[in-house]
This record gives sequence, C-alpha cells and structure tokens, in this order.
Amino acid sequence: MIDGQMKKILVTGTAGFIGAFLAEKLRQSGCDVFGIDSFTDYYDVGLKQDRLASIASGAGYHHLNLDISDRGAMEKLFSEHRFDAVVNLAAQPGVRYSLINPASYINTNIVGFTNLLEGCRYSGVKHFVYASSSSVYGANTHQPYSEHDNVNHPVSLYAASKKSNELMAHSYSHLFGLPCTGLRFFTVYGPWGRPDMAPMLFANAILAGEPINVFNNGNMERDFTYVDDIVEGVARVIQKPAEPNFSWDSESPDPATSYCPYRVYNIGNNKKERLLYFIHLLEENLGKKADKNFLPMQPGDVQATYANVDDLIRDFDYKPDTSLEDGVRRFVAWYREYYKV
Repeated sequence: MIDGQMKKILVTGTAGFIGAFLAEKLRQSGCDVFGIDSFTDYYDVGLKQDRLASIASGAGYHHLNLDISDRGAMEKLFSEHRFDAVVNLAAQPGVRYSLINPASYINTNIVGFTNLLEGCRYSGVKHFVYASSSSVYGANTHQPYSEHDNVNHPVSLYAASKKSNELMAHSYSHLFGLPCTGLRFFTVYGPWGRPDMAPMLFANAILAGEPINVFNNGNMERDFTYVDDIVEGVARVIQKPAEPNFSWDSESPDPATSYCPYRVYNIGNNKKERLLYFIHLLEENLGKKADKNFLPMQPGDVQATYANVDDLIRDFDYKPDTSLEDGVRRFVAWYREYYKV
C-alpha cells in the first residue's frame, strides 16, 4: 500500500509502455486509478490493446478512451472527477518521426499538455507529474547529465516539445501554485516495449535474418533503464508533491528547482552502455548473431546519454538498479512468449 495522500490518480497514456505498468503498480498499491488513452496508430494498436489487457486490469482501474488534445473531452473529464494527482505519460514519442510528422508533436505534446494543465488548475489537483525526456539535454555534452545543467539547445522537435513542457509546467506552478514535477526518462526498455525502439527492431531483424541499422558506426552509448525501475521512481515521486526551493537564487537560477513548487528529476540507470554491448546481449539471449549495417549519425540523435541521479537518491531514497544483462534477459523471455518464437 502506498502511504501517501494521493489516492485518486489520473494516468494518461495507459495503453503505452510505461503507462500500463504504472497504472497496474498504482492499482495494486491501493490507489483508485483512472487511465486514458486514444490508441493512436503510431505503432501497432493490437500491441497496445494486448499490453493494457495483460497488465493494467482488475479492481481499482478504470479506463476511458480519450485524447488529451481534445479540449472539450478534457474539460468534461476534470469537471466530473477530482483527482489527487495527474501523471502525464501520453505523448507523441520518437526523435526520428518528428522529422516526418511535426504536427503530431504539437497536437499531443503541446496542446494536450496545456489541456491537462488547465484541468489541474481548475480542479484543485495536488500534484502534476509528467514525463520529460533525456532528449532535452540535446547539444549539452557535459556528462553525466545533471538536472542543474542548462538544456536550452534541443536537437529535435521531440526534445523541444519536452523542454516546452517543463517551461509550461513552471509557468502554472508560478501563476497558480500547482506543484509540478518533471521526470526525464533515460532509454526505457523491457517487456511490452515499443516496436519502434531498438530492442524490438533489433530482435525482429535478428530472428528474421535481416540486417540491423547501427547508427554512428556503432559509437553510440545509452543509459538503458529497465521499465520496472522507471515505474518505481514515478510511483515514489507522485506521493511527494514538489515544493519551493527557498534558497533559489534569481541571480544564479537553478534549472531543476524554483521559488515555486516545481522540480525536475532524472530517472536513469546512472550507467552508460555501448549500443554494441546491448546488441551482443540480444544476440546471446536470442541465440543468433546480428548482421550489422553500420550507418552515420542520424539527424536529431545524440552520441551518448548518461543520467546523474543524485537528486533522486537524496529526495526519494531511490536509484534504479536493474542490470542490463538481467533486463535484456527478461525482455527476450517476454518477446519469445508474446510472439511465440
């Protein structure tokens, strides 16, 4: 049982990878969880439906097919319910897709985000928690990435939309006293993951005997974070609303905190791993070698991500700790079962 004041919780994007696991964790801990999702066709809707049905189900979970970019639907939702906390995991994801369909990022990540902020503002929500991304670090090469570093140079529209979310949240925290906490997730992977991300793309190709695209000629590093670790971090954050930093200095502003109830945290494994090692673990667990197609860096990508999680440890006594070896093993076990390989 979660020991806290947040009992009735709205989670957006519950047919999504992280959202389904979070909804189930909150439900099992005794929360009354309302989940919404619009089942967009960015990737296989069948996978989303199976994911939601397999993970987030049972007493205490209530699902609504809604789109956060639908202003009228959001106004109606917040007029009918009084949520203690709102967790926004609904978003148009993907760095490369933002080069193809930028409008979808504005509709969901900006317009939808505004609708949620307005709902929180007018209905007395005690804590608004939202997914940001390690992508916001953009052209910043100082590692490990710290929430206290400047992140004003995004290198993709996706990253810019996530940085915009942090700025929008701060304005509502300042104007209306809404406690807002942004969580920068680092390369989340695990069972039921998105098919447009490396684990699924690589596993599909390896087993089909097709080449996998390895960008930047294999010189990529990522802070791979297992989905259960992300969800545990989010669940802890929900129950501790952001508070003002009374030592915040306007002469030397700290980007991670504020004079108003606003915070930003990294949630990552605090360890960067070479993409080639990740591929090696996939090969080992799948029992088949990959045919690697080495390519240059893609627009919008960064060479390495690496999370500093000192603030997460200090404020929530928590640090993700699932090893990449264990996480990949669990992912492949799920993959074999789900796809009957």
